[in-house]
Order: sequence, then structure tokens, then C-alpha cells
Amino acid sequence: MTGLKELLKKKSKIEKDVTPTIEHSGGGLAVPEFKFIRTTTESEEIIEPPSYPGDENQPSNAPEKQKKARPHLGFRKSTHNAAHAKQASVESLASQESEKGEQQLPVRPKSERKLSERFHLHRDRPRSASGESSSHLPDDLPEAPAAVPAPSREGERVAKEHKEANEHREAQWEKRATILAQSNPLLEEQNRQQEKPQPSTPSISDQGGDENIQEAIRLHEAGDLTPSTAMFGRLADPKGANNALAQVLYGLALRHGWGITPETEKAVKYLSLAASNSASVEEQALASGMKKGGAAKGELVLAIFELANCFRHGWGVKKDPMAARQYYETAANLGDTDAMEEAAWCLMEGFGGPKDKFKAAQYLRLAEQKGSKSVGSSWIWKDKYNPK
Repeated sequence: MTGLKELLKKKSKIEKDVTPTIEHSGGGLAVPEFKFIRTTTESEEIIEPPSYPGDENQPSNAPEKQKKARPHLGFRKSTHNAAHAKQASVESLASQESEKGEQQLPVRPKSERKLSERFHLHRDRPRSASGESSSHLPDDLPEAPAAVPAPSREGERVAKEHKEANEHREAQWEKRATILAQSNPLLEEQNRQQEKPQPSTPSISDQGGDENIQEAIRLHEAGDLTPSTAMFGRLADPKGANNALAQVLYGLALRHGWGITPETEKAVKYLSLAASNSASVEEQALASGMKKGGAAKGELVLAIFELANCFRHGWGVKKDPMAARQYYETAANLGDTDAMEEAAWCLMEGFGGPKDKFKAAQYLRLAEQKGSKSVGSSWIWKDKYNPK
């Protein structure tokens, strides 16, 4: 009975809400009324059926189609970036003012550059694509040289033909590495903190130093980390042996805590010293006419790569994606395969600058040519990634 009562109540409610009846021979029946509405995201429109001569209840003046804005339910159109959202809000505001009869303000086209961009007023310090500046790159750092070309399917024949050109490019990248190392703001700050820094002449390779480093490495590989790190520290002392390779290894020991308590800020100091010391040796070699630098090239590349890791992960220094990318690319163009893979990652992810999949493929090709092949990297050999 309850269900029946509910049904009757529903029936009586429907009868109260029906439209006026039309008389038929059988009695008065309610004629249902249909309303057709066409909607979009922003508006809705009532569609009136067509009228024909002789129709009953034909309205004298058929209402014109009306459009009205749909009420927002808390959702907005999705945008890919903030620029699109800003442009949409400007257009919405302009349309509202136009409806009110007010004068519409001109909107600057997206393609038009700002004055600061046209006159390079924004280039007071190196900046990334996101607009963030880097405090760890020298203000007068020149534009990056042309990258060492990656191999194509033709392989070694092309590489031999362009050997001299490649050596010239590599020398340019080595000069860039010396600029990064010697103009490192971290090193300048450390020198200012010392009253009278009197480092000894940089040591790169000597019989006694090499034997001590080899012994320290042997102890490290045998698991005797504490004495090994102590030996690295003595050889790395800028007022002592001032050995660049030992400074790299001691910096890594300080950063990762090899037998000692980690000191990441001190690690950055020694890595910066290693880069600066080896850069001074390489600068002399380049000045003397050597195309590929001198005896300290390996230490310079190692130090540049490890400083890039510090900037990327924030080890002992504030994270600086732009500096990390610049350091990775510099080490990559000087032959470091790990740096090639990290530089490719930066370019793929847009870390420290815009994305560039083509350039990333070039670095991965170079790494594979030197024996470091990544899993799932067969895409780099597609024809569209061949160097032009």
C-alpha cells in the first residue's frame, strides 16, 4: 500500500505541473511540452521548432534565438601554461568591457617581444629558459662553442675526415672549462675568507705523488677508507703537495663520507681547487699551441663533472640547474662519457634550460661510440637525429 500511495502522490504532483490541455473528442489530455537546448562550454541556446501555416496556437511573434552564458560550476578550461591562462583572462576582460560599451584596450600579440628582450636588458647575468639566473657562472662567460659532432651511420670515415676540426672544437671547450674553473665564484669567496692564501705550485704528476695516490687508491679499494682518505687529504693540502687529482679524490671522500664524517661544503672547496689548479696548467698548455691541452686535462674534466653533480643535487652548495647543465656539457665535449649521459638527461628533461631531444641524441651517440651504451637508446640512431 505504501508504494501505491507514493505512486498516487507522484501522479497528483505531475497533474498539477502539466501544461494547459487541448480539447479532444475523448476528453482533456495534457500535451507534453518539449524544450530543445543546444549548449556549449560557455553558453546555451534555446532552439524553437519551425512553424507552418495552419498550426494551432501559433505565436504571433516567434521569439528570436537567445544565447546566454552558462553558469560556471567551479571548473575552468584547462591550460598548458600560465601564459595561456593570462591571455584568456585578458580576452575575457576585453569582451566584458566591449559589452558595456567601453573602449577595448589593445592586447599585445604573443609574438611581440618585450622591450627588455629586444634590447637584451635581461642579460645582466646568465639565465635559464625559466628566467632563473645562476650565481655560480661568471657574468662574462662567452657563448658555448660548437659541440663536438656526433657520429652518423657512416661512422669512422666521417670522423677521420673531420679530425682536425674536432680537435679545434675540443680545444675551445677546454678553454671554456678553464674559464669556468678559474672564475668559479665559490673559489673566489673562499680566497676572500682566507687572510693571506699562499698555495704552493699546483702539482699534477710526479713520481712520489703518483706512488702515494696509488697507495691511497689501493687502501680505498681494500676497504681501509680512513687511512686512504687521510692520504688524499695530505696530498690535497693547497699549502702542501697541492695535487689536483688528490683534491678531486679528497673532495669525493668529504662529500660521500669515505671513512670520515661527510663535509659537503668542504668537498666543494676541494673540487673547486682541483678545477682551478688543473685549469692553470691547461691554460699554459693551450697558450703554447697544444691542441688538446696538457697533462692536467683528465683532472680538469673530473673536477668539472663532479662540480656539476654538486650543483645538480645541492651537495654542499645551493642547487643550480643552469650551472649543472653548463658544467655537464663542458665535460661531455671533453670526452667524459658519464657527463655525456647526464647532459643528455638535462636536455631531455629540460633541466637548467630548454628541452632539446635532437641535441640529447648527439650526446648519447658520442657516449655509445666510446663504449657506454644505455638500455633502450636505439631511438638515437633514427635518421631524423642524424647531424646535418
